[in-house]
Amino acid sequence: MPGSASLPASGPLDGFLLSLRAKDASEHTLRSYATAVGTYLDWLAERGVDWRTPARADLRAYLARLVGSGARSSVSQRLAAIRSFHRYAARAGIAAGDPWGSIAAPRLPRRLPRVLEVDQIERLLEVIDADEAAATSPGRRDPALGVALAVRDRAIVEVAYAAGLRISELAAAELSSIDLRRGEIRVLGKGRKERIGLLGRPAIASLEAYLETARSELEARRGPGVAQRQSDAIFLNHEGAPIGVRGLRYRIDRLCRRAGLPEGVSPHTLRHSFATHLLDGGADLRVVQELLGHESLATTQVYTHVSAARLRAAYSSAHPRARRQPETGRA
Repeated sequence: MPGSASLPASGPLDGFLLSLRAKDASEHTLRSYATAVGTYLDWLAERGVDWRTPARADLRAYLARLVGSGARSSVSQRLAAIRSFHRYAARAGIAAGDPWGSIAAPRLPRRLPRVLEVDQIERLLEVIDADEAAATSPGRRDPALGVALAVRDRAIVEVAYAAGLRISELAAAELSSIDLRRGEIRVLGKGRKERIGLLGRPAIASLEAYLETARSELEARRGPGVAQRQSDAIFLNHEGAPIGVRGLRYRIDRLCRRAGLPEGVSPHTLRHSFATHLLDGGADLRVVQELLGHESLATTQVYTHVSAARLRAAYSSAHPRARRQPETGRA
């Protein structure tokens, strides 16, 4: 329908991005959604198609273009952004509905989250213990800083694993969010939804040790350029400033490599391990959903598959008849 695409789509796209920002979407999400939706709208405009009412043939042609230009995971992410845009347009009364609703997207193979065994997490903590011991060795420059960083790293790993926190939640956590007496930490998750994370005895002990001495040691190194309002962050870097997502990721990745953990282990693996170990221990799925801050139970259910896979692996390696080949030729 030539001419009908003359309605500028930049206004709806800008409104869509503002709605995402209002939901506290990350800058990475905003950039990827802007690129995916902007490319889609430009493609429709070049074909003279009104983005509000594209024909089924147009959508199939665009889907074929996506499939031919990228991996399945990339196609799925771009389609999610486009569908989210159309749902926004329908809610805002700009368009009648989501034209992609009847278009079948390529299915992604289910990939189970990587999970650490309990002894692997212990190895991670042993590396931190070694760092603390090395910091006080003779001839070590600035041993106080080395000890403070090791004590901080132990608290980071213990809290991330104990409460199943996302790395962004860990970076944003403030002193006022901790209640050590109750063993709780309040965090803002996706969509700025607050939830309570629970802390076990090791995490509480690690946090107490960090807050008693190590944090003040790091805070004393703060330069004049660090804003005073940032001083409430729980975890600080070697310059006394709040340690951000990138700093946390670098530190945990480095510890994982030194602990000899498998390739692909990331800070988010601690969150996956938290959920899987709870289910392994008999926790109710809805309790795990609440602790993770998942809006949908279906999102949490992937961990039941992880637990079942772990049970099968343990059975196969331990049961004497698990791997025995069936005998043939018997009467």
